[in-house]
Amino acid sequence: MKNWINRLLSGEQAQTATPQAGAAQPGVQEGGADSGRTDALYYRWLAGPAMFDAPADTERQILEQISALAQNPAVAAELVPRVPELIPRLLRSLRDESVSTGELASQLAEDVVLVAEVLREANSAYYRPATPIKTLDAAIMLMGQNGLRMLLARVAFRPVIKLHEAGFARRAAPLVWNHSEKCAVAASLMASAVAADIFEACLAGLMQDVGLVVAFRLADRICQNGKVPRSEEFGIELLARSRALSAVIAAHWDFPPAVGDAIVEAGEGIGSSLSQALAQGDQIAKLRLLIDAGLIDEDDALVSQGLNGYQRRCLGKLSNLDS
Repeated sequence: MKNWINRLLSGEQAQTATPQAGAAQPGVQEGGADSGRTDALYYRWLAGPAMFDAPADTERQILEQISALAQNPAVAAELVPRVPELIPRLLRSLRDESVSTGELASQLAEDVVLVAEVLREANSAYYRPATPIKTLDAAIMLMGQNGLRMLLARVAFRPVIKLHEAGFARRAAPLVWNHSEKCAVAASLMASAVAADIFEACLAGLMQDVGLVVAFRLADRICQNGKVPRSEEFGIELLARSRALSAVIAAHWDFPPAVGDAIVEAGEGIGSSLSQALAQGDQIAKLRLLIDAGLIDEDDALVSQGLNGYQRRCLGKLSNLDS
């Protein structure tokens, strides 16, 4: 499916909606102690009961293989399904301002799965329509161009993250996808606060977990017991190295360079406005999952001190996002 993302992004940049003045100052401390604690708790949530006291050599072997694979993106990309050429014509149409709502509805109507997805999304608590949305035309009008683009990107990514195989990777896949969806939404909301491209933030949020899926597949090959190492330090390092893996796979798939750069930079607490949006979206999505799982409280310092008012509103909005 070569270059469809590049073709999609060849038009005008998405227009961003800026939050109220003062609301956009980042509260998340990228790359700091809060991020480390969040990642440790997130890894514990992902692993759940499937943890064991692995020998140090096993941990080292997994991490070294992840880093080695980052030097060979073609092989790494073979460990996940490629983003399918599902909707390139629709995505191109969404870049064309001359395409009417009726024409978009006609194209969407060709795929019953997409019809169901669009109607479900339009009627979700995220959009909160005053009355039930029953037609594609009404759904498209409600969601707008960016809403449709992000939904279609999520539909395209779902089979990439949600693997169906044995081992720990299979258990973790729906949990990782839950984070991917929430991160994509949160990063796109944060993008408007830091003047980053909204759709690129969505793509970065979806793409950054691809390397984690590959990392878990590698762990399955080495551990061969359907479990992963228990060590908190290992979990934090695995998440960090999987980001680098996601970035090289993104480049191999011809994603915009800014997306791969943001994935790497977000983990290091540096870089562009896009990396800031991704880092904040990633933290907010993880906190939402940890709260919902009962691992932290709503008033935990990670929330009350780590997020500003705008970010906390985003955290609340994610509770309305169907996973």
